[in-house]
Amino acid sequence: MTEIVRQIQKLKEEKDVLILAHYYVDEEVQKVADCVGDSYYLSEKAVEAKEKVILFCGVSFMGESAKILNPDKLVLMPDKEADCPMAHMATAEKIRKVREEYEDLAVVCYINSTAELKRYSDVCVTSSNAMKIVSALPNKNILFVPDENLGRYIASRLPEKNFIFNDGYCYVHKEISKADVLDAKKRWPDAEVLAHPECRMEVLEEADYVGSTSGIIARAGESSAKEFIICTETGVFYELQKNNPDKQFHPAKEQQICSGMKRITLENVLHTLETLQEPVEMDETARQEAQRPLTRMLELAR
Repeated sequence: MTEIVRQIQKLKEEKDVLILAHYYVDEEVQKVADCVGDSYYLSEKAVEAKEKVILFCGVSFMGESAKILNPDKLVLMPDKEADCPMAHMATAEKIRKVREEYEDLAVVCYINSTAELKRYSDVCVTSSNAMKIVSALPNKNILFVPDENLGRYIASRLPEKNFIFNDGYCYVHKEISKADVLDAKKRWPDAEVLAHPECRMEVLEEADYVGSTSGIIARAGESSAKEFIICTETGVFYELQKNNPDKQFHPAKEQQICSGMKRITLENVLHTLETLQEPVEMDETARQEAQRPLTRMLELAR
């Protein structure tokens, strides 16, 4: 155990801190976290937290969501500049215009979004629960924001709903192409292709399995295959390899990397624990408005 890891563990205990980490941060950070998971799992763990402080190793919308669900706790981010571009790729104005145009509309907001966007939405979803939640909504018309690719995947499975799409995307997943997947399949012909639904439909159509990050991890463990082509951020490889030491995992292309997630390091985790500075802060009225769709998500997902 390195000295920096010892210091992190010591301060975490002394200051009553719960460390949450997303699968996409570096494996060294995942190793020091109390809970590692996808967005849905981590939102549940934030709600259940008994500790006074939550340190969220991820991008900004994740820290915001933890604060929305835990207004009385101190919520910290190791790097407040760690951001998700897709989280900003929709606007309140767009939502207002669609509400005026369509009756019987539900605004479904991917959790990968700013608190401001959540305020104007009816329910949040994650990639692991979106199908279940949208299926449960009574509304015929669905405005899905901000990610078009996840929206189109859900729409392909729910033809009874009328989807209105936004033009947002995750750049990591969007940059994976069908050609990349076909090339990878030539190199590893016996490999299963596991893809995140933030990928383009042309990629999902080549996949043996489509699911959230946690779904991809579960599938790799359940499958009899020994090799896998992974169409999502490569931070997940740590968990995949840890759970399946006898299996091989390959990226569909080079550089499947989220630069925002990679801003989180052991050094800035330690600094944040030492100082408890720069907490996530939010106007209380805005927080309450953003909490409503998140709370509805947790209720419907159960």
